[in-house]
Amino acid sequence: MGSGVEGMIKMDQYGYIRTAHRVYKKSIKQICRETGHSRETVRKVLRSEPFGYSPRTTQPYPVLGPYLPVIDQWLEEDKKRPKKQRHKARRIYDRLVREYDFTGGRSTVRHYVRGAKVHLGLNVAKAFIPLDPEVGREAEVDWGTALAIIGGKPTTVKFFGMRSRYSAKHFVRCYPCERQQAFFDAHLHAFVFFGGIFPVLVYDNLTAAVRQVLHGRGRVEQTEFTKFHAYYNFRPRFCNPAAAHEKGGIEGLVGYVKRNYFVPLPEADSFEALNQ
Repeated sequence: MGSGVEGMIKMDQYGYIRTAHRVYKKSIKQICRETGHSRETVRKVLRSEPFGYSPRTTQPYPVLGPYLPVIDQWLEEDKKRPKKQRHKARRIYDRLVREYDFTGGRSTVRHYVRGAKVHLGLNVAKAFIPLDPEVGREAEVDWGTALAIIGGKPTTVKFFGMRSRYSAKHFVRCYPCERQQAFFDAHLHAFVFFGGIFPVLVYDNLTAAVRQVLHGRGRVEQTEFTKFHAYYNFRPRFCNPAAAHEKGGIEGLVGYVKRNYFVPLPEADSFEALNQ
């Protein structure tokens, strides 16, 4: 290749695009998202045209432009928030539509937010493991922690989550603590919400349920918890210590709740009002 290709698409990108499409069967849309190139650029590469087009140095945002200061302000404020209570691109898009009557596309917002987060050091990649559970058989349970404004004061909130492994439908209820009384109360509200009781509930080693962790799957349960699940006829299954991936659905739900239900910080007069 001669010096005349300076400023044009790099050959490593040219090779990546063609390999991604021809070998790994990735769509043009996915390749555009991964490389930042336009659809036309990717199509030219796939037509074996490595020369004659240059990457953009700046990305114009004719519709989104007036809203960029608002987005930048939200992201800047996120730097002071807990990591799991920061804006995702979808949440920013929803707020722009609701609060500013934004009429642009979600993909435009997502593209800008991706770059802005990298610039601000807010970009964090996550991985998820797919499951194939039986219908209505298992659900996962866990607690999460977030900030809210209760009675005009910043308050640490403990929220209980139960998530169906099959449908991903979820129930969330907030409390001021994680004590056993709140733990049982949250289960009862969840059973009403789901219209029944899952035969198996998956937990980590919550102190409200487990008194001692033994070797392997062995557990010494809290007496009241044993009575509770015996009465309501479900079987608890406990994850191995430090193995959050064994209940990845509820771990993902905790993050989802923080990003969507607690961004921006919700305000309520009481915990009951917050739950409603």
